[in-house]
Amino acid sequence: MATWNLDWLSLRPAGDPALPPDVIRRNPTDFAHLARYAAHLDADIVGLQEVDTPAAAALIFPKPEYRVILTDDAIPQHVGIAVRRGIDVQINPELKALDVAPPGALHHLRGGLDVTLHDHTGGPDLRILVIHLKSGCWDRPLKERGYSCPILREQFAILDDWVLQRQDEGVAFAVMGDFNRRLTAADPLMQELEADAPMTLTTSGRANPCWGGNYFIDHILLGNDARQWLRADSLRVMLFHPAADEEKARLSDHCPVSVRLNLPARETGSAVTPAGGDARGRG
Repeated sequence: MATWNLDWLSLRPAGDPALPPDVIRRNPTDFAHLARYAAHLDADIVGLQEVDTPAAAALIFPKPEYRVILTDDAIPQHVGIAVRRGIDVQINPELKALDVAPPGALHHLRGGLDVTLHDHTGGPDLRILVIHLKSGCWDRPLKERGYSCPILREQFAILDDWVLQRQDEGVAFAVMGDFNRRLTAADPLMQELEADAPMTLTTSGRANPCWGGNYFIDHILLGNDARQWLRADSLRVMLFHPAADEEKARLSDHCPVSVRLNLPARETGSAVTPAGGDARGRG
């Protein structure tokens, strides 16, 4: 399973008022390059951020192989998920509360996509929340009034409520996406989440090699039984080649981040590895 922010993926023409004027419109060659990277990633489940429409996503995750589901937010930056055909998907009510902007706000925030995956091999269910939180408070102290920190903290409180519900239900779950926060085990926001529900931050203690290296803001968190399904040392970051600045604008400023899970089969209790290869690159 992977998470990938696709950086304003849209089919809108130049000059469309829904997009900022500095957003580069990708041409067919750019979409073809992204599709080749997606094929190389070869993930069964991909959490998506900054995708405008299902049609745009389908150029990268083709319909014969993947089902794409996006939120219905009234903005061009939707979150969503691409799920390999053969995995049953139950769509749960969106976590619209993550859009903490007032109703009359000029710019709204993104809601969360909430789905439950049913393994066709007879294994256990996995509940997944895909998110894209407010940017600007990457590692600032939470007492800061600027840098979007109050908004991010409000979103984390909503996220904490969702996690608590999954903890009470006892269902295996994952939260993945662009947190816009350089989460570590020592981060107060991560500690607040774990105080109520122990979770595994799969990116903990690692540096992200994407586009020359940085700290992770794209994360995959696992809770309840999903923590036990994580394959050790399976964290991967798929890098783009060549790693040139002009390519970043035409591909994405985020690289796909992935882990592998071994889901136990319901019939025998033995481990079943989902189809699909590891993402390439360094974790």
